[in-house]
Amino acid sequence: MSSRPLILVIGCGSIGERHVRTFLATGRADVLACDNRPAILQEIKKRHAVETVENWKTGLEHPAVSGVVIATPSPSHVELATRALESRRHVLVEKPLAIDLTGVDALLAARDRADRFAAVGYVLHFVPALQGARRFLGEGSFGRVCHVTVNTGQHFPQFRPAYREIYYRDHAQGGGAIQDALTHMANAVEWVVGPTSRVFCDAAHQVLEGVSVEDTVNVSARNGTALVSYALNQFQAPNETRWDFHAEGGSLRIEVNAQRWGVMKRGETEWAWHAAPVAERDALYVAQAQAFLDGCERKPNLLCTLEEGRQTLRFNLAALQSWRENRPVNL
Repeated sequence: MSSRPLILVIGCGSIGERHVRTFLATGRADVLACDNRPAILQEIKKRHAVETVENWKTGLEHPAVSGVVIATPSPSHVELATRALESRRHVLVEKPLAIDLTGVDALLAARDRADRFAAVGYVLHFVPALQGARRFLGEGSFGRVCHVTVNTGQHFPQFRPAYREIYYRDHAQGGGAIQDALTHMANAVEWVVGPTSRVFCDAAHQVLEGVSVEDTVNVSARNGTALVSYALNQFQAPNETRWDFHAEGGSLRIEVNAQRWGVMKRGETEWAWHAAPVAERDALYVAQAQAFLDGCERKPNLLCTLEEGRQTLRFNLAALQSWRENRPVNL
């Protein structure tokens, strides 16, 4: 019998299978894969040689399971996470934490009663360029961050060809650009400069075929004393993300696709760049899996906390409300 912890992965679609293979890639854990679709489980077992189970309740009854990864559609996240914590398992919930705030406070209370580790899978926390930039700004040499701009986009059908058939097509399942893509950006900015307090959002369905949810979003926000703007679309030709943080004493830029971050002190004219390579996309998820296993062992880690995930959920809800009502929304 293996001495490694057994991680139950509930939901083995695209992101769930990524969790299966990246937890295995840590060399620190075994995986029990759970999905209610027999054909999906058969493929997972064939590709990764793991144990499988069709019912999540049966999975939670497995005595060796010590941690649970929830990669099901967003409406089920809170119930599954709460049940897992009540069974005294550690929990990693895919983003977003939920589609509304129902049951979220009770989830946090369940974590505290169980005295188990719980986190939300905002994987940008493991982008080396963002980590380096966060450390630099946190040291305070540039002073207070006053203005943040985020520009991001990609040709979504290239990366998620099945977007018409999955949760993405339905807001009630956590779909649309705000809950699917923008939420990553908002969580990353909040991780660096603190929580959002005000949102004014405009959005539209512009290009993506076969869905009616928004694929283009502009947001003007306030995070404490910092003004923040987001520009995102899911049809542009380049797959690019850039963050600019302008502080009292200088500016910091993150170029995710160039795998670098740079600083320019006020009065200077050239960026001082720092390389921040990522071997391949799974590397971020392996790092996230390592961090979860660390958290289960009560070691420090960079995962998004439940409290931070709840705050970003409030951003999602405020952005959707602002767009629908055509007005600013205070969080």
